[in-house]
Amino acid sequence: MFKTIKNDLPASIVVFFVALPLCLGIALASGAPLFSGLIAGIIGGTIVGALSGSKIGVSGPAAGLAAIVLAAITTLGSFENFLVAVVLGGIIQLLFGVLKAGIIGYYFPSSVIKGMLTGIGIIIILKQIPHFFGYDANPEGDLFFFKVDSKGTFSELINTINHIKLGSTLVGIIGLAILLLWDKVLSKKGKIFQLIQGPLVAVVVGVIYYVATQSSDLLAISPSHLVSVPVPEDASSFFGQFSFPNFGAITNPDVWIVAFTIALVASLETLLCVEATDKLDPNKNVTPTNRELLAQGVGNIISGMIGGLPITQVIVRSSANIQSGGLSRMSAIIHGFLLIISVILIPKLLNMIPLSVLAAILLIVGYKLAKPKLFKSMYDLGWKQSIPFTMTVLGIVFIDLLSGLALGLIVGIVVILIKSYQNSHFLHKEGEDVDDGKVKMTLAEEVTFFNKGAILKELDRIPENSLLELDVRKTRYLDNDIIEILDDFAFKAKERHITIKLVSERGTVENPPSYIEFFKLRPKSA
Repeated sequence: MFKTIKNDLPASIVVFFVALPLCLGIALASGAPLFSGLIAGIIGGTIVGALSGSKIGVSGPAAGLAAIVLAAITTLGSFENFLVAVVLGGIIQLLFGVLKAGIIGYYFPSSVIKGMLTGIGIIIILKQIPHFFGYDANPEGDLFFFKVDSKGTFSELINTINHIKLGSTLVGIIGLAILLLWDKVLSKKGKIFQLIQGPLVAVVVGVIYYVATQSSDLLAISPSHLVSVPVPEDASSFFGQFSFPNFGAITNPDVWIVAFTIALVASLETLLCVEATDKLDPNKNVTPTNRELLAQGVGNIISGMIGGLPITQVIVRSSANIQSGGLSRMSAIIHGFLLIISVILIPKLLNMIPLSVLAAILLIVGYKLAKPKLFKSMYDLGWKQSIPFTMTVLGIVFIDLLSGLALGLIVGIVVILIKSYQNSHFLHKEGEDVDDGKVKMTLAEEVTFFNKGAILKELDRIPENSLLELDVRKTRYLDNDIIEILDDFAFKAKERHITIKLVSERGTVENPPSYIEFFKLRPKSA
């Protein structure tokens, strides 16, 4: 892993600056202590990063679980009771890994995975626009686009117009300009610009700007628009920030319900992020999914034991890692240690970083996930790809992550059913110009009950006094529902004077007495 340290170290710094405000924001949105988000980020980097088989995936607290955590803390009565559910959820994830449940993520269509990436990219952009302009009434990590109390994404974007702060906006524009200059020009000019990453320079410039303009009424940045890391006064106050699970609540049925919910949702989100991250990886590494579930399980057990939020692999941090040139697990591990060091040694310095600079970094990350050309490429692939993609994006942006994925998957299944209905068989008349009453129907390789309607429709359309040649030589699976349809049609065919020739790998049979008996005798290989 140390062979790629020259790539992983600068990437880890970028991931650190992306992860820091997200850890705090997600904890705030979850109704949990701010320090719990930092604990989850540290464990996700150091422990999960070391155990995971993913070379470029980064784990930490996930926005997708914030609503679940918020409701669970209220239901269970205390944060300490909730931590018991986090520990149990980690144990359940270990069981998932042992049972080889990691394959579940592969059953999501590629169009849905791309839609998830794009939707998350759009959300990142929409959530960071207020911070970029110095409007911070809404905490980072809020999951809802529309909310009655004017704290949804849409209302916050409108409110931003009336609350633009010159200092925050100016330093945000400077940071964005530095990032674009580094990415498009300077990174190609020399190795020094590849070693020292643009986001680090943007953050340093942001801190210098904040210090230099404190005395200016016009250009100063208010404390509310800075990173807010807890600052302990001494060692005892630092360790006093840790919380521990109340295992006396383990007999509470609600604790187990929350534990299973966390395990299921966190595992699904992780597996989908793993697949999405592997798609973004320029080296096309394939992450062992069962090992990932085991790593996540261990991470959640440790996080819950010391007062941290639930952990998943997170696409925002992972994509920032990839875009910054991370090549191995070291970037995730180092980012975790950077979180530890910064929280212990330099919390006051961290609290000088303007949120608008971090927003500029995340705007670039969001744009790279939701590039406009991706919409065009999905449209060019046809409706079977573009519709599930679009529905996933809309669901994630306007509802939430899990609802968007569910919506995209449902639409994808509907598309499959439609295509299955259309491709159940091939039907044509022998001879374009000769009306000799001969009709040939060739069944597909797999014919299930989904195809009942299409086949029934075609059989009913066959005119009287016809010769139907039914070819099943290529058919490897024929559902019993279809066999019953053929049996019923054989009775009707006699009344309509239709002769049926059944062509199979065993030869040709005219008007077989029973299709059920005939297909029972077919070789198993067929």
